[in-house]
Amino acid sequence: MTVLLGTLMLPSAFAQIQSGGVDKPGTWYVGEGLKHGDYFSYNMCHVDYKECTEFGLDMWIKGDKQVGSETKWLAEVVVYDGSKIIVGEMELGKIAPEPTGGSEELGVYRGAFKSSVAWLSAFATSDGSSGGKGPKAFSAASWGKIGNIGGEQVLPKLIEEITISSGTWDTVQMGWKTGGYVSKVWIVDEFPFPVKAHTLTHVSEGIPPAEYKFELLDYKENVSTSPFSGIVSTADTFFAQGCDTDFERDITVKKPTNNFDYQIHVFYGPEEPVQGCEMQWLIKFISKFDDTEFLNQVQFDFLVVDDNLTPLRSIAQEEGRQYLYSPSGQYILDMVVDEPPGEANYVIWVYGLAPEGIVPGTAADYIKIPVTVFAGEGSAPVIPPPVDITPQKIPEWIKNNAGWWADGAIDDDSFVQGIQFLIKEGIMEIPPTSQGTGSSNEIPSWIKQNAAWWADGAIDDDSFVQGIQFLIKEGLMSISS
Repeated sequence: MTVLLGTLMLPSAFAQIQSGGVDKPGTWYVGEGLKHGDYFSYNMCHVDYKECTEFGLDMWIKGDKQVGSETKWLAEVVVYDGSKIIVGEMELGKIAPEPTGGSEELGVYRGAFKSSVAWLSAFATSDGSSGGKGPKAFSAASWGKIGNIGGEQVLPKLIEEITISSGTWDTVQMGWKTGGYVSKVWIVDEFPFPVKAHTLTHVSEGIPPAEYKFELLDYKENVSTSPFSGIVSTADTFFAQGCDTDFERDITVKKPTNNFDYQIHVFYGPEEPVQGCEMQWLIKFISKFDDTEFLNQVQFDFLVVDDNLTPLRSIAQEEGRQYLYSPSGQYILDMVVDEPPGEANYVIWVYGLAPEGIVPGTAADYIKIPVTVFAGEGSAPVIPPPVDITPQKIPEWIKNNAGWWADGAIDDDSFVQGIQFLIKEGIMEIPPTSQGTGSSNEIPSWIKQNAAWWADGAIDDDSFVQGIQFLIKEGLMSISS
């Protein structure tokens, strides 16, 4: 409905009034029925933490805690965030079970919990006095207005049976519009927290990214002893291993991708990553035309590859995802260095730019970042593969063949076949050598000169073996396993 004022059309204030309510008796508030011994396991994310990167949060209501004049719930909490485990405690209010304190290392996760699982406490609490919101009826036309653009009403929309990881639930779906899309939270009568949510940020155009999502994976009552006994924080494990846990992302790499489709600016630390310890990356995806313009909706993966770009490890797969995703073009990645000491090839593989769930229509591109990995404390020293080895014990009669070949008495094929036979029979030992696929059949003249000198005793066995290694590497000599 619009109201005409002269030639100006203004939206009526009444346009924002929406009617909800479902045919279900009773009321609900956040924390309804919460009690000692309750155990909850959620999978969740919030846009303010790594752009809604999912993590697991398990919580056990241990008992009460007196904080000044207030009695609060004390909860033991374990967070599973990618390769990290964080163990700590969280304090929850009794009127509104929002986290108000606890272990410092849980700070960002407490904020995500408050702004997602406990978000409806902004509308419904156990006490309506002293400024409290009070329980809200399922039949109410509205539970209140959200504070973002448009002030949309939060409504009980429908009664819905849903099946999720924790079971089948008879729920009331709460919903509100955000930029033309509907955000949803599912609540259950007599159950303390919502069991599922999928909400969206407000955008003026395009597909809005998630603001927060969560799902109840498991729920138990009357758990009398800590379900987290024996679980150790990753930080404690790193510390016990002698890992550096106080590092900055000081190392910078900035370069275009292999096909020049994107620019990528990377910051990582520590400078000398150690096998079994933590490493952190800040990845910025930048337009190839403008250094100040971040790319949006980037689908990518972080890989470890061999020298042929064959993936050995995928961080996305380790997190149970098809790909990593950055709506804003900036991504913080925590990982444990699993790679053995030596040079590791880390690759940022960009699938393309597209909203989540939509396959990019462009070819993939990548950058490769070689990083030296160091051995941890107490590890066995790293012994590189031998190059200059103990002189080969090669029978003297083999030198005759080399001399004949150098003099032209036998042809190249006969010489190569003889060397192949000696290697296969173990008479001549060749250090591990990557076998090439060269197309030329011409053996360089310096190899023949080496053979002549070796036959005359002018050079040692190692020098001759290096010549044979060259033939194998260049594909001029093929040795089967």
